[in-house]
Amino acid sequence: MGQKMKTSLIALMAAAVLVLMPATAEAHHGWNDFNAGTEVTFQGIVVAFHFTNPHCVVEFEVTDEKGQVRKWEGEFASPGELQRKGWNANSLEAGDKLVISGHPSKDGSPAIHVSKIVTNGKELQLEKYSR
Repeated sequence: MGQKMKTSLIALMAAAVLVLMPATAEAHHGWNDFNAGTEVTFQGIVVAFHFTNPHCVVEFEVTDEKGQVRKWEGEFASPGELQRKGWNANSLEAGDKLVISGHPSKDGSPAIHVSKIVTNGKELQLEKYSR
């Protein structure tokens, strides 16, 4: 394969990546799966916190009026975005009490895109939900 053909092939592959990247990023994060027009708030207990790419997740348990415990997930931005707001892998730990608000999943699954979180009496800063 000649140099000109290699250069053309590399340019074509780079263009394909740039064209597909925005669509894949939106689909991968799935923020369209959450209802931006509705916000719910829960009091619960942290089960686990995953400070990993592509986005951070807190697993938490909520006890309803009937005493039933239900496990939920709260999705955040990427670790890099949260780090800029002062977060780290230990910002939430199992057993922490929290008050958490967010936009619920459109399909009714127990998941929210987190818009506000208070733990140990302190509100942790978040990136704003934007659609």
